[in-house]
Amino acid sequence: MRLGKRASAAPPLEPSPQALAAAEHLAHLVRIPTVTPPPGPLSEADQALFTVYREELERLYPRVFAAAEVETPGRAGLLLRVPGQFAERPVLLMAHQDVVPVPADWAAEGWEHPPFDGVISGGRVHGRGTLDDKGAMVVALEALESLLTDGWSPLRDLYLFFGGDEESHGAAAVEAVSLLEERGVEPWMVLDEGGAVATEAFPTLRRPMAVIGASEKGLMTLRLTVESLGGHASTPPRESAPGILARALVAIEDHPFPAAVHDVSIEMLEGVAPHVARPMRGLLKRAGRRRAVLARIMPRLGPELAAMVRTTAAITQLEGSPAQNVLATRATAVINVRVAVGSSCDEAVEHLRGAIDDPRVAIDVVEASEPSPVSPTGDDARWRALGAAIGESYPDAVTVPYIMLAASDARHVARISPAVYRFSPLAMDKAQREAIHGPNENVEISALGAGVTFYRALLTGDALGPSDPARSRD
Repeated sequence: MRLGKRASAAPPLEPSPQALAAAEHLAHLVRIPTVTPPPGPLSEADQALFTVYREELERLYPRVFAAAEVETPGRAGLLLRVPGQFAERPVLLMAHQDVVPVPADWAAEGWEHPPFDGVISGGRVHGRGTLDDKGAMVVALEALESLLTDGWSPLRDLYLFFGGDEESHGAAAVEAVSLLEERGVEPWMVLDEGGAVATEAFPTLRRPMAVIGASEKGLMTLRLTVESLGGHASTPPRESAPGILARALVAIEDHPFPAAVHDVSIEMLEGVAPHVARPMRGLLKRAGRRRAVLARIMPRLGPELAAMVRTTAAITQLEGSPAQNVLATRATAVINVRVAVGSSCDEAVEHLRGAIDDPRVAIDVVEASEPSPVSPTGDDARWRALGAAIGESYPDAVTVPYIMLAASDARHVARISPAVYRFSPLAMDKAQREAIHGPNENVEISALGAGVTFYRALLTGDALGPSDPARSRD
């Protein structure tokens, strides 16, 4: 290069053949609108839709389905077992087939492409499910299909579970876990959706951040109810049921749960410390001794970091009078509570009861699941295996544990496995993360290629099963 002349920017790399194949397959699966079915038995229409989806999986990944024993637990669940040389210490990989619904007027919601058209444009696959969670399912299957094509076979039994109703609390996963439990299957490691290779996720961190969920928050649905006499809207009482309920809801938002920084979050903060700007670096390097300071700072740095350090309560549904000129005899609100690891559902209810401080507001628990146990990190062989696979697929990423804020099917597996992790090996920027369950969900084709590389590295690594099985039985 001559001095005085500026080097031209390197042209963007063309996606690899495996990335392009994964993109085409994902786009095809997005076009099958496997929206989470309502509670109860599957309708004929939903059954037909999930049957078509399974048939397409079998067509796209013939070697996987030929090698596997296939069962269908629950509502449209798929449980595959690819036998290895050894049945002990099996590995379970998970994803889900179902997706959240899209409004009928999807264009008004802001979608740039029809959500179920599986459009490939601008180096990305667009559509509902590309990130949550068909993209992760595709890269796992692409990796396994390619390995089987190469003549590889797993050292230890490999299970795959693809839920059909994860977005409605995972009844299929519950049944699949019960089947495994009855058979004495105790997965040595479980990997489901959750974290990602995130950019723009942490202040001043310029490198990608591969966050692996070592635990996940508990999930609770509460219904708040206020009763009153009702009557004609022309003669309203001084206090109405909706008014009393409204004050209760304001009280909930005015009294957030106390913040506390869990050990997993400390490990995450200390892990990113060497890679952030200097003013923050010193604080994070000593995160374990600065918990109180961090508990005050993190809630101010955005909703993601705020949710990492406390239980959250979101008001999601409201109901009052059935008519515009009738006083409500009952007003209700649904509260979605995500319970912090280290707390409990009972503690969350008591906090809300104290914040509302009004006996006229009844609080009923509709459903509840406690926070998940914390899986091993540090020098554990399974954690090292995940880190090594990330190093192969995203060499610039900083790998750290975190507490998953949302809920996944993985929480149902925690009772039969000592190591349950939540990580999708897909790159996601801030806009992509915000598009999950929203408009313009999309995944980069290059990220799909990296995801295939991740799963190939994970499945053939020394911890899970080397390419030469004679090398190790551990």
